[in-house]
Amino acid sequence: MYDYDMIVIGSGPSGRRAAVQSAKIGKSVLVIEKGRRVGGVSVHTGTIPSKTLRETVLNLSGWRERGFYGRSYRVKQDIGAADLMARLHKTLDHEVDVLEHQFARNGVKTARGEARFLDPHTIEITGEAGEVEKVSGAHVLIAVGTRPFRPDYVPFNGMSVFDSDEIVDLPKLPRSLAVIGAGVIGVEYASIFSALDVAVTLIEPRNSFLDFIDKELIEEFTHELRDRNVGLRFGAKVTEITLGPDERPSCKLGDGRVVTADMLLFAAGRVGATDRLNLEAAGLAVDHRGRLGVDPKTLQTSVPHIYAAGDVIGFPSLASTSMEQGRLAACHAFGLEPPPPPEFFPYGIYAVPEISTVGMSEEEVRKREIPYECGIARFRETSRGHIMGLNNGMMKMIFSVKTRRLLGVHIVGEGATELIHIGQAVLNLKGTIDYFIENTFNYPTLAEAYKIAGLDAWNRMSRG
Repeated sequence: MYDYDMIVIGSGPSGRRAAVQSAKIGKSVLVIEKGRRVGGVSVHTGTIPSKTLRETVLNLSGWRERGFYGRSYRVKQDIGAADLMARLHKTLDHEVDVLEHQFARNGVKTARGEARFLDPHTIEITGEAGEVEKVSGAHVLIAVGTRPFRPDYVPFNGMSVFDSDEIVDLPKLPRSLAVIGAGVIGVEYASIFSALDVAVTLIEPRNSFLDFIDKELIEEFTHELRDRNVGLRFGAKVTEITLGPDERPSCKLGDGRVVTADMLLFAAGRVGATDRLNLEAAGLAVDHRGRLGVDPKTLQTSVPHIYAAGDVIGFPSLASTSMEQGRLAACHAFGLEPPPPPEFFPYGIYAVPEISTVGMSEEEVRKREIPYECGIARFRETSRGHIMGLNNGMMKMIFSVKTRRLLGVHIVGEGATELIHIGQAVLNLKGTIDYFIENTFNYPTLAEAYKIAGLDAWNRMSRG
């Protein structure tokens, strides 16, 4: 009756996982991608590029060795944009090659072009040269992701004023950078450029940032940024942005201050890339940010055979959760019943230093009125930290006093996004403080921080 069992619009993390899952259970699948290569925003302008850029900066700048050799230490003295791009393009080529091979070996077909609904089951694909093809699908997954929010008052020019997608292709390294928006993307780029010794000013209209992260962790992170002379302009809205004769942007703030820099990155929000899908023909509507609403358990939209997953449905907008959403959507579409997702999943913020967290923050524990105790470990307390020359970094663990169960793990510092998975496993397996006290960790490792923090909490609990 239809050309395909499943049509996936978009080949980012949720789209690719849904496509492969559908193909593995013998269904015919078509992935429509309007970009020149598969991978979506995650591969080409988002997750992979920003993390590759971060790794390149940390390596070439000698950042990880400065604890021993001083702040002036560098692996490469004159780092330019070309140095950053070389590793980036090599990584992206590899990612695309892996994805194309994955599609090929699972029999997933791909079509390049822009998708547009003609009715709830029929999609028109317009190619780059204007050629048009119509396809129909029993099920459709919308996985188009998001694009940067670009308000009219920001004079984007691709030379000195960029959005968060354009910044990965920056033509040269600035001596100073202003970043508007202290969300995950803005904070990541602000701290990455700061590690290159670029003078960075981070501007945020709210009085706080990254509110979903434990406040004590944010205080530690903020101290680290201030120590590197990152300017933090919180609680002041940008009222005007102008370009000088030399194209240098100036941001006028509501409190009367003016921030001028060589370059400006506008990273204040993203919107769903849904405006050209002709969703009305499919019987769908979006919110003011172009996002689709779905049933969180099934990922179905208001039209039952049409699913949506990934950033286009909003929070949490993580590549890791998007992948799982795509798989769950495909399973539901074809009558499979996967186990329910675990209660807690990790967040990773690839700033410098990294931040990663899983479970409840101290603020959430207090709100639920759970009697608790915390344990703290600083990376400089571990032998591995000494070997690595770490002066900063901490782990915070929260335990229930009543049940002794682990409630949350919060880490800021080197390797945080890797270390968090030990805490994630114990948390989802409903483990207690006894696991960390009784078990042996490799020595010397940063993972020893789990034992140090566990013993710190145990000492406080046993005295109570």
